[in-house]
Amino acid sequence: MKIIIIGASGTIGKKVTDALNDRHEIITAGSKSGDLQLDITSSESIEAFYKKAGSFDALISTTGSGHFGPVSTMTPADFKKGIDSKLLGQVNLVLIGQKYINPNGSFTLTSGILSSDPVLYGANLSAVNGALNSFAIAAAIGLENGVRINAVSPGVVEDSPSYFEAFPGHIPVTMDRVVAGYLRSVLGAGTGQVIEIF
Repeated sequence: MKIIIIGASGTIGKKVTDALNDRHEIITAGSKSGDLQLDITSSESIEAFYKKAGSFDALISTTGSGHFGPVSTMTPADFKKGIDSKLLGQVNLVLIGQKYINPNGSFTLTSGILSSDPVLYGANLSAVNGALNSFAIAAAIGLENGVRINAVSPGVVEDSPSYFEAFPGHIPVTMDRVVAGYLRSVLGAGTGQVIEIF
């Protein structure tokens, strides 16, 4: 398969790329690194990216940022960061990408455990992750030509110790389990699923 991995240089993206690299044609992408570059906050950049990449069989997105901070000081501009990047960025990868994906292809988006298990300072990401999950569930019934879509929703991962303090009581998820969730989405047959990993 020809698989595009956006966010391939990140903590999760690196491991997913390594797991798929031997048996598939991988195109890595990011904002500053990879085979191709794009800005997921710009629909024009996404469109140009797909034109360069050409048709493909699967897209994995492990990218997108949001605001982490107290609600008491959060501004509309702070909240918009997660909407523009992690939410709308990934949604637009699907909306634009459906024109380029091969029949029976798949989209795999990344949400996160904060959608159902919030932590202090995580309101923006909780909202964004929940919206991504709902989008994947709903888009699955509307995508054409057998195209599938799922969202992988990991907990805090073992390779990101700098986040541990912000997730009190959460047991870090092993990278093997995280990677398995992405493989299930890409290589399996399910669609409209939120693949929780915790």
